[in-house]
Amino acid sequence: MSQQPRIVIPGDQPIQLQGSAHLERLRSVTDVVLYDSRPDSDEEKVQRAADAELMINSRGAVKWPGSVLKQLPKLRFISVCGIGTDAIDLEVAREQNIVVSNIPGMTAPVVAEHAFALMLATAKRIAFQTAEMKSGRWTRMENIYLRGKTLGIVGTGPIGAAMAGLGRGLGMDVVAWTFHPTDRRAEEIGVRFVDLDTLLNTSDVVSLHLKLTEQSQHLIDQEKLSIMKPGSILINTARGGVVDTDALIASLDSGHLAGAGLDVYEVEPLPADHPLLHCQQVVLCPHNADQTPEGNDILNAGAVGNVLAFLQGEPRNVVT
Repeated sequence: MSQQPRIVIPGDQPIQLQGSAHLERLRSVTDVVLYDSRPDSDEEKVQRAADAELMINSRGAVKWPGSVLKQLPKLRFISVCGIGTDAIDLEVAREQNIVVSNIPGMTAPVVAEHAFALMLATAKRIAFQTAEMKSGRWTRMENIYLRGKTLGIVGTGPIGAAMAGLGRGLGMDVVAWTFHPTDRRAEEIGVRFVDLDTLLNTSDVVSLHLKLTEQSQHLIDQEKLSIMKPGSILINTARGGVVDTDALIASLDSGHLAGAGLDVYEVEPLPADHPLLHCQQVVLCPHNADQTPEGNDILNAGAVGNVLAFLQGEPRNVVT
């Protein structure tokens, strides 16, 4: 590797690293090229990253399929500015000897707070009633009282654990499911593990906190949605692909679910004609659960720190 390896930030939009003190810290030690717009095509991705030895993928906004990675022979390291690595073909990255690092769990309290807010807003029908009042209508309707209700946590990593704590603070009974439950983990985060079908069937709110893998792809499908307690709420701040969107819309339209609070989608950005936008009982956010000044600073510090560690020959938070 050269004395001054080139680091490329191929699509810092929405703004993540621009203006950050952590970016300036990185620029003090090596050459950094930052693009403030997303590349429009795979060809443009290759063009922007052609000379990169290292890359920071800010917020996972740019997808890196294997076909693109194979055209970047100089690339040796990708720092993901977040926890999710589903924007990168990890199998091809391994084949190409590209090290990928992420930022596990550092923004868990920030994301959990957002998930909690989505739960409250959905239960209290805030979005619908705001839209009604702005349209000049005084539409009073029942909402959902959450104290004493059951909160089901699907995925008990740092975010799921933080969400469980918030639920207990509200006076909810918290149950959980994960792929690898242990008594020790249950005690650490104060939950009771149950099987997934039991969780779905008994929870008044189901909150998803899983990374997207082959195992979790469409984990919540038509069958699982039908098992959910009638009148319950689904919250998803994990990844859109964990839920079968068409099946979710059908469950909402039928009235089986009382509502959904979503921060992530199978297609992002959400198309202007997407049917979710016509569901009255949903609360929608544009994948911005960790977008606070504090959250951004944590992510920027972690992403740059991972780069500096790699440059020093001590890569950390490695996922490939």
